Amino acid sequence: MARASSPAVVKKLDETVVNRIAAGEIIQRPANALKELLENSLDAKSSSIQVTVKNGGLKLLQIQDNGTGIRKNDMGIVCERFTTSKLVQFEDLNSIQTFGFRGEALASISHVAHLTIITKTCTDPCAYKGTYEDGKLKEPVKPCAGNQGTQIIVEDLFYNVATRRKSLKSPTEEHVKITDVISKYAVHNPSVGFTLRKQNDSNPDVKTSPNSTHVDNIRSIYGNNVAKAVEPVETSDETLKFSMKGYMSNANHPMKKPIFLLFINNRLVDAQGLRKTLEQVYTLYLPKGMHPFLYLSLNIDPRNVDVNVHPTKHEVHFLHEDAIVDKIKGAIELKLTGCNASRIFYTQTKLPGEVKPSTSDKPKTETQQSSQNYLVRTDPGTQKLDKFFSVNSTTPSAKSSEKKAVSTSIEPKRQIKLSSVANLKKEIEDNVDASLREILQNFTYVGAANRLWSLVQHKTELYICKNSLILSEMFYQLMINNFGNFGAIKFSNPLPLTQLAQIALEDVEGDDAEKQSIAEAATTVIQSKSSMLKDYFSMDVDRSGNLESVPLLLDDYVPVADGLPSYVLNLATDVNWEEEMPCFQTFCRETADFFSYEWTHENMGDENDEDKEMPETKWHWTLEHVLYPAVKKHLLPSKKLFSERAVLQIASLPQLYKVFERC
Repeated sequence: MARASSPAVVKKLDETVVNRIAAGEIIQRPANALKELLENSLDAKSSSIQVTVKNGGLKLLQIQDNGTGIRKNDMGIVCERFTTSKLVQFEDLNSIQTFGFRGEALASISHVAHLTIITKTCTDPCAYKGTYEDGKLKEPVKPCAGNQGTQIIVEDLFYNVATRRKSLKSPTEEHVKITDVISKYAVHNPSVGFTLRKQNDSNPDVKTSPNSTHVDNIRSIYGNNVAKAVEPVETSDETLKFSMKGYMSNANHPMKKPIFLLFINNRLVDAQGLRKTLEQVYTLYLPKGMHPFLYLSLNIDPRNVDVNVHPTKHEVHFLHEDAIVDKIKGAIELKLTGCNASRIFYTQTKLPGEVKPSTSDKPKTETQQSSQNYLVRTDPGTQKLDKFFSVNSTTPSAKSSEKKAVSTSIEPKRQIKLSSVANLKKEIEDNVDASLREILQNFTYVGAANRLWSLVQHKTELYICKNSLILSEMFYQLMINNFGNFGAIKFSNPLPLTQLAQIALEDVEGDDAEKQSIAEAATTVIQSKSSMLKDYFSMDVDRSGNLESVPLLLDDYVPVADGLPSYVLNLATDVNWEEEMPCFQTFCRETADFFSYEWTHENMGDENDEDKEMPETKWHWTLEHVLYPAVKKHLLPSKKLFSERAVLQIASLPQLYKVFERC
């Protein structure tokens, strides 16, 4: 007979272990730490908040404000858990209106980082400095020079939690999350000036002025096009004891990515139910695949709000949630109901040198009529990109002319021993989704639903793939894996970078002189990197600022020219040219987006092909015989593709049998 095992002994965890577990719940990434520190600065009635980061906040996260500061007598316990000046008894939670009420932020940070606080109140003769570890002062507080307010320096975040540090995104992506947090608080607090910059970088990523307006900050952070599109919205209900004010985009200026800012009692939170409800409202008014901008600030009776339901205070619960959501939905719908009467449509005017269409009494087909409704330029003085090209087709029927444009010189593959490139390759390998890899390496291509979606079969399941996401990721991986070993797509006539940038700026607000200045600045940036671009990416820019070639990523595939102007402008504005690894990463991403540009637009004018009777001239051929075979051969599908639902199952043979069995 087996002997029963003895029960394990229950022990009390060491206090250091307890505190680090708690810290992991509060501080999940640098952006969480920044959010806690921002809220402390706002509670201290600051009118100016400056944030400096290094390596996405992992190496350095510094926040300096001009608020009330911390008393010298409180410096000893300020980093201990559950120390706060905003809460005395549990009942105070029923009416809490400040942010950092639990006293866990600084304590949590001190357990997973090296923390330094420099602070000065209005009555202190000088500032005082304290360094902390595991919630305790490492040495007595010392006097030092400093301005009124508080400066908090967080260094080496998660230095003692290796698994957490490894699980975080790249420094570039962590910096994006930090930028998102500070941008949202800047929009909501226009009376406070916010500045975010990387260490040793004089150009701030976010900068707003104190005593500005909500729209001013929306313009400076999200761009002039968004600011022009927003209009105020508000509603209230005395019975529900709530009011709502904010800004919403109209139907004339949709965005490619959803932007949703929600504050409840001045606290940045997320509400999935409200978000999905409002997105459904907008689907009736926006084109497919486009999204709204929404900034909403709700004031709810504090007695109806439970703020203590999430470790990071990212969520709150409140009474009458369904009724309040319906009220907000009604206010948004009311604003949108009249949008069809004021919708902006773009019309076509005759371009210089345009060939007149042949007149015919034959009625146009529905397909021909719909092809005339595309968005086109309306200024007859603008130039078309086609005039720069001798090659305007990427289909098999144009192979003879493409040979003139594509350089295919064969050279031995050189070895690139840059650690940054090796890290980017490793990042690709470490983020492979096993289930998607099985599908995308063993599928049978079925066909294209349209330019945006393709159907593939794997075993007994049918899947629909989003071409833009799949192909962009494949081209990015080709850029990284073939780094420094590209062929070249050469243009028969060099393309002026300045004119390309001007074409990209046509729909941007501003006068011609300003656009000319931006285009020339973009040319200067790209020209200054010409040696590196030619060496690593086969992208040749001559001394006159003309683009002579772009990299050849895939045999038999040349990207459409329509995406080239935006590509040039994005290289100058969106590539991080200051740091090696982010530079290569962002350049490769922009190039991948350029190569997949054709598959982000459903209508590219195939109906007007002269050789439309020949099946090989169709874009279907390119997807089936060039791109998806390359996907099967080269792509290591990432977990991001899985989370973005780039591949969706739409049918299963066993499940269909079950359906018919019930019939």
